[in-house]
Amino acid sequence: MLSSHNGLMTEDKNLSLVGGTTKQYIDNKANIKFVFDSGAKQTQVLYEIYLNITMVISSLYKKIVVKVGSNVLTREDGMLNISRMTHIVEQIAQLKKEGVQVILVTSGAVAAGRAEVEPLKKLDPISSRQLWSAVGQVKLINRYAELFQKQGLTCAQVLTTKENFGDRLHYLNMRNCMQTLLENEVIPIVNENDTISVTELMFTDNDELSGLIASMMDMEALVILSNVDGVYTCAPDQPGSELIRTIHPNRSAEGISISAKKSNFGRGGMLTKYHIATKLAGQGISVFIANGFKEKILLDILHGTSQTSFTHFLPSDKKSSGVRKWLSHSDDFARGEVVINEGARTALLSDRAVSLLMIGITSVTGYFKEGDIVRIKDSEGNLLGLGKTSFSSDETIEEKGGKKAKPFIHYDYLYLI
Repeated sequence: MLSSHNGLMTEDKNLSLVGGTTKQYIDNKANIKFVFDSGAKQTQVLYEIYLNITMVISSLYKKIVVKVGSNVLTREDGMLNISRMTHIVEQIAQLKKEGVQVILVTSGAVAAGRAEVEPLKKLDPISSRQLWSAVGQVKLINRYAELFQKQGLTCAQVLTTKENFGDRLHYLNMRNCMQTLLENEVIPIVNENDTISVTELMFTDNDELSGLIASMMDMEALVILSNVDGVYTCAPDQPGSELIRTIHPNRSAEGISISAKKSNFGRGGMLTKYHIATKLAGQGISVFIANGFKEKILLDILHGTSQTSFTHFLPSDKKSSGVRKWLSHSDDFARGEVVINEGARTALLSDRAVSLLMIGITSVTGYFKEGDIVRIKDSEGNLLGLGKTSFSSDETIEEKGGKKAKPFIHYDYLYLI
């Protein structure tokens, strides 16, 4: 709230004004003092400039996804790390006060369940995961609800499966649900529904899920909180290892050490994080990989604190459409594939907006219906992209190589790698 002192505007909560011939503004929150000798009018102008600057600093991004890994949320004994959860919630609450929309993608349900119940007989990995996630998800979401309530905020549980991202209608329904939550100042807390997931259609880990959510919701940034500071030139514990602070779009992996080693409590590792980050950055979304054990790490990243250690994947200037973002993550849902000739390959990879026509298709594999997703490969077997078909596999086999006017895949539903 702003109030007036001798014709000057000051913010009651964080700023105090010292009277006298010399005007002093003290920002109690930022520990900054302003001293002006000029008159009230000039001082007010300078102060308003300061407010505008701090507003920009405190809101580098207005729409973010925060992903918290199992290793951050779980103690060594497998129990939930309540103090760490509390600190993360407090940071999200502060960001909400600054007008930032936040979606939280959280791991920890399986780890929480594992600490609560021991199977009475030997179970296969899927059954064990279903048992622990069913028990642990209740504990996890109740704890989050309690912590957010203390901050005067409401959260909502959103459980999803990878299969939901393969169907365009389910995808749009899920997007609408989360958009409605955000518009009503509710914080969506997203996790994989491990109770009904099967091995073939499970996310690699919640890093992949967070990337899908960030892409689907057109977020400006994804912050992945892990147990390391970011991406290194070699293994972090090796002599001479250095943190890579910035990774530019389309940078090669040369000089970057990406370990495929999985975390203690989760399914993921740095390799998955790197692949997700580079894909999102290519779609115009900033990605940060940072250490979730560091105090105020979220606030430091979002406020642009230069001393903070993390890896920032810079976003590409080229933005992807909503349909192409969906297609870019849909390789696992492809129902078949087509091989195209060299002429079609050249046309698709040119700078022109080109649809894939029947005349360019040489062979068809798999069974698919109109509207399904298929892979597009060249004669050497290289994957060129994905697309939503306008024909079934039977129709495509019959019409391939012909001069049918209607495109097999329209440009608007074509994603090239």
